[in-house]
Amino acid sequence: MALDAGLRRAVDSLRDVRLLLVAVDFDGTMAPFVDRPADARALPASAEALAALGEAENTVTALLSGRDLAGLRAASQPGPKVLLVGSHGAERWAPEALAGTEGSSIRLDDAQARLLATVGATLEEIVAAHAGTTLEHKPAGVVLHVRQAEPTVGTAALREARRRLEDLDGLTLGDGKNVLECSVIRADKGSGLEWLRDVVDADAVLFAGDDVTDEDAFAVLRPGDVGVKVGPGKTRAGFRVDGIGDVPDLLQLVLGVR
Repeated sequence: MALDAGLRRAVDSLRDVRLLLVAVDFDGTMAPFVDRPADARALPASAEALAALGEAENTVTALLSGRDLAGLRAASQPGPKVLLVGSHGAERWAPEALAGTEGSSIRLDDAQARLLATVGATLEEIVAAHAGTTLEHKPAGVVLHVRQAEPTVGTAALREARRRLEDLDGLTLGDGKNVLECSVIRADKGSGLEWLRDVVDADAVLFAGDDVTDEDAFAVLRPGDVGVKVGPGKTRAGFRVDGIGDVPDLLQLVLGVR
């Protein structure tokens, strides 16, 4: 679809911003969903537009993802200037050129490590009993994926996982598109976006994302920022595009005003 007039006006308002942060989710925003997360790659037009934005004057780009940093780097193949936030805000990286900034990596204490092992073992049992479901292991969590399962099987797996895990002390559960995120540390994309804003001292932010987990980032946007929901679903974002195919046009629109 053509980007609507309201969104075009909002993007145009970013023209004279001293420093603009353009942050985007990866899966479902830059890259189409695929059966194997490791196979995901950004749409070429989106990747090219984001790279060009990273070279624009007074503009910084970032990827904000639920993937762990290693998986995000492998799938997105970012340029050297792209800031990265992975594991829903728990892992953070910025170029050394941003003086005085420090990223963060995940270090679990003994209790968290034991909890993670318990969660992993429980989910392994659930996957073994539900055909088509898979697990994705992260430094501080495990993700149950049901995209490849029959709908009734996937729903049953998600329900059983939540039932067996929801009372574990110290575990955070998060629903996404055909996934259940299980983390032994507390982090969300809102805190990740706030870190990005502070690191680059941004005067305004444009954030685009498609998933339920991106709502935490939309929730921390401020007056003058622009939030864009990619695809259907309830959202706190002020604007929406139909789907991932509109993201290249959105990024090109931003590039045109920078």
